[in-house]
Amino acid sequence: MANDLQGPWDVIVVGGGNAALCAAITAAEAGARVLILEGAPKPYRGGNSRHTRNFRCMHRGPLSVLTGSYAEDEYFDDLLLVTKGKTDEALARFVIRSSEECLPWMEAHGVRFQPSLSGTLSLSRTNAFFLGGGKALVNAYYNMAQDLGVTVVYEAQVTHVVLEGDRFTHVEVSVASGPTECVSGKSVVLASGGFQSDVDWLARAWGPAARNFLIRGTPYNRGVVLRDMLDQGCESVGDPTQCHAVAIDGRAPKYDGGIVTRLDCVPFAVVVNKHCERFYDEGEDVWPKRYAIWGRLVAAQPGQVGYALIDAKSYNLFMPSVFPPVKADTIGELGQKLGLDPAKLSATVGAFNDACRPGKFHPTERDGLATEGLTPPKTNWARPLETPPFYGYQLRPGVTFTYLGLRVTQDAAVQTRSGPLRNVWAAGEMIAGSILGQGYLAGFGMTIGTVFGRVAGRQAAAHALTKKETLRVA
Repeated sequence: MANDLQGPWDVIVVGGGNAALCAAITAAEAGARVLILEGAPKPYRGGNSRHTRNFRCMHRGPLSVLTGSYAEDEYFDDLLLVTKGKTDEALARFVIRSSEECLPWMEAHGVRFQPSLSGTLSLSRTNAFFLGGGKALVNAYYNMAQDLGVTVVYEAQVTHVVLEGDRFTHVEVSVASGPTECVSGKSVVLASGGFQSDVDWLARAWGPAARNFLIRGTPYNRGVVLRDMLDQGCESVGDPTQCHAVAIDGRAPKYDGGIVTRLDCVPFAVVVNKHCERFYDEGEDVWPKRYAIWGRLVAAQPGQVGYALIDAKSYNLFMPSVFPPVKADTIGELGQKLGLDPAKLSATVGAFNDACRPGKFHPTERDGLATEGLTPPKTNWARPLETPPFYGYQLRPGVTFTYLGLRVTQDAAVQTRSGPLRNVWAAGEMIAGSILGQGYLAGFGMTIGTVFGRVAGRQAAAHALTKKETLRVA
């Protein structure tokens, strides 16, 4: 056995992102001897947390970089809006209430925050942004884990979580494609994400169209542990066709493009499919409330592709994309460069321009500047595309993480049809489907991961150290 795997271990944590690190740190601070098995190589450690930017937090007054207040009911109403009621209210409110104590905990463990960025989601009251982004958060937590004596093994592919009855005994793991080894522990926390990087699994859930999706998250979340636990009778939660997906630049890599590939120009654009047809109201609501629906909208279009078109008036109104736009002096020329029918595109944009009406344009709030007599309408920020140069971006669905996961209770215990496993807890994206039945709320994935990661670590350590713990409900 590799030296780094030699125990005995109180708590084994499978995964190396935000939830896993919160669990490991919490367990280590409780006095447990902790092993992290991270599937990625060290430069790519941290799962999807590497690509995050912020943490959505309830607060009853100014807190750190957050302004004003953000009460439980408003937070929950925001969640209901994006999930259309498909959530577990008890778990959701538990996460929301617990978020308030998480932010000071995060700062105490090395995470630094900054005010929300301008030119992007306007979230200064609701979301605290990480100074240095998600990678800085991940690095801070790894440094803290190292200081606490947590052992981390990279390129550690867990293939099987061995259960005897209702108890975990050991994991089977291969390190750096080496032989499979058995590593025992007193308890285990599973935080290795969804299955979005297994395109075959995606295609079984979504159909062949899923092979055209781009995976903007880590390529190491292939659902191996999730599948293993489901095959052993653990209860599932969430719809396999539901996921956090946004519209990203079509030139992004197949995997791991991250948040920089997202395109935020949609509210100021005319968006068409490959047949030069508009298919949704680009100005339905402010971008923080709509950006997460555009991945699914593009996924439903022929070839799973869309095109966002703007003119010179809108070029500086959104966060610049990592790839430069295609640029042209006329709409017809732009269509030709994007591979679209120039005449059809010119006709679509012409009809849109004719439907625009005079009014006051306000880029950061719903301005009611709507089209008239057009289907589908554009209900805000509708200005004619008439000022050259014109710009275009190809859009593709970019999946961050899937929602199918393991059912857990408020203490993060993994459930089977005959009750909870006695020493197995889960956290992060692996359980997010309990709360996110559909849709996505910006920054909420980090909140779920932080809250349940800490709960899972606390419970796993308490079990391993044979302490009794009563979970405090916020």
